[in-house]
Amino acid sequence: MTITLINLILAAVVLILGIWAYVRKQSKAGLLVGIAFGLFAVAHLLTLLGMADTLNTLLIVIRILGYVAAMAAVYRLGTQR
Repeated sequence: MTITLINLILAAVVLILGIWAYVRKQSKAGLLVGIAFGLFAVAHLLTLLGMADTLNTLLIVIRILGYVAAMAAVYRLGTQR
């Protein structure tokens, strides 16, 4: 439980930083990273609330979407001029 709480806090911080980067620099890659970690934060929160067993499939979907958002951000950074 402790590591999940730490992961939740860190993911929420990255979400906030991603939103900040978007607002400050209009960085869509930053926003995508923030969204990815926001999704990871939701997964951690559901786990902390004891819903991991009943929402197992949903947690998998949430995490997959988080990874897709992170990949899109890295792709976007890699293709910028």
